[in-house]
Amino acid sequence: MAQRLDFERPLQELEDKIAELNSFMEEKNVDLTDEVSRLQKRLSKMEEEIYENLTAWNRVQLARHPERPTTYDYIDRIFQDFLELHGDRLFGDDEAIVGGIATFEGKPVTVIGHQRGKDTKENLRRNFGMPHPEGYRKALRLMKQAEKFNRPVVFLLDTKGAFPGKAAEERGQSEAIARNLIEMAGLTVPIICMVIGEGASGGALAIGVGNHVHMLENSWYSVISPEGAAALLWKDSGLAQQAADTMKITAPDLKELNVIDEIIPEVKGGAHRNVEEQAKSIQQALSKSLEELTQLTKDELVLHRYEKYRNIGQYTFVTDTIGLK
Repeated sequence: MAQRLDFERPLQELEDKIAELNSFMEEKNVDLTDEVSRLQKRLSKMEEEIYENLTAWNRVQLARHPERPTTYDYIDRIFQDFLELHGDRLFGDDEAIVGGIATFEGKPVTVIGHQRGKDTKENLRRNFGMPHPEGYRKALRLMKQAEKFNRPVVFLLDTKGAFPGKAAEERGQSEAIARNLIEMAGLTVPIICMVIGEGASGGALAIGVGNHVHMLENSWYSVISPEGAAALLWKDSGLAQQAADTMKITAPDLKELNVIDEIIPEVKGGAHRNVEEQAKSIQQALSKSLEELTQLTKDELVLHRYEKYRNIGQYTFVTDTIGLK
């Protein structure tokens, strides 16, 4: 059973109580089915109350759950014949970004995504999913290859941000991110981006410029983490919860602001509770997007992407006090 988070502690206590009663019935041959049934109904009601009233911080916690499915988890369940490709042909292979070619519902696609580890050893190897510039250059190489062979590109976003270390800066981190933004804006094949966990800053945006941008219900997407925003605004990273509640970083917030196109519902309790079911929901959204975008010409795809980002946000033109128009 998946690990429960702090705000889910009441659920854990009820689950433990139910397990204890079931064990007692088996050992002592005592009938406590009525009591177990009552607790199960109470658990179900409590789940509805908690998961239907999640705060922004609750969603951030779910996005960071150590058992949350990763890019590889979804590739294994959604795509077929995946062939991973490595290296940027300039410096090396960054394992914080993975990508390659695959088939989706019988059609060729390119899949690229952030990849964090499942344990400490793998997290260290993959730099906790925080890419170096060679990771973004690998992604760009695969994008351009996809464009050459007219393959749609699917991106899975899940990172705490681009790695801010000295070596990354020396190898051109900022330039690599900026280059990807420029190239993705003009790519002539369909681009579909899905935020599956954390979508932090330029580290996410560098593979996040798409015709369609979808988010899992309990993921977040922002220019900065709640901790970072709290440290900048109030000089106290401990106020991250307050920052999360005011930053508008959750999928419902961003859908309302027209930053994303669709919210992909999660299984009750988060994607980690049932990876198979979650993968099916992502597959349905991806199938729908591909069906729509593959009908567009190359020029229409570029224009579609341009108009999408041109129309994000609202503004009002106001004349100044001296009558300038």
